[in-house]
Amino acid sequence: MARAGAKRAVVLLSGGLDSSTCLAVARDEGREAYTLSVDYGQRHRGELARARRLARTLGAADHRVVKVDLRAFGGSALTDGALAVPKGRSAREMAAGIPITYVPARNTVLLALALAHAETIGAEDLYVGVNAIDYSGYPDCRPAFLRAFERLARVATKAGVEGKPLRIHAPLLRLSKAGIVKLGTSLGVPYRMTLSCYDPIRGRACGACDACRLRRKGFAEAGIPDPTLYSKK
Repeated sequence: MARAGAKRAVVLLSGGLDSSTCLAVARDEGREAYTLSVDYGQRHRGELARARRLARTLGAADHRVVKVDLRAFGGSALTDGALAVPKGRSAREMAAGIPITYVPARNTVLLALALAHAETIGAEDLYVGVNAIDYSGYPDCRPAFLRAFERLARVATKAGVEGKPLRIHAPLLRLSKAGIVKLGTSLGVPYRMTLSCYDPIRGRACGACDACRLRRKGFAEAGIPDPTLYSKK
């Protein structure tokens, strides 16, 4: 929990399993968390309402939503309604390449917004819930990307050139989905409140997209009951 005089940190919060766990870690590490969600035109915009609730529940000091409409470019099943979200893919298929649900440069955009927010409020730490183990193959969820962005932040900001560079924390980077579930459960993350699904149906997770399958796999391997409301078993 944050203490008097605690360091401020910006936490990117999508409303999903990983980002909510990341927020819980930041709070457990004593940070005063300023959560930031981005409405980028995603088809699963229901996650934004979940993020607001999670920010309150997990003790964020402030929560903001910034709108940047990436539908202007398309190129992803998450921002282009003409493209179908893949369903029922095996673990081998998910690991075979970068899927159509990849949103071009999304994490670069999100981290840039978080960097601007951090510099404005005097935060030197930025938490992001990316994961390079059980993930969908996105290039902007890898350690090399995070290292490169941290180097960029040092030369791209007033704080960086004045000797107060931003530090990027990715506490889930090396964890399996099961490991993330165990960690979040130990920190009291209300996973029933989260939404990871790329293509929810009437507010419920579809149960078949890559995000749902990875989520189910995580709970099963962790030996923890999955509280998610799925439209399909």
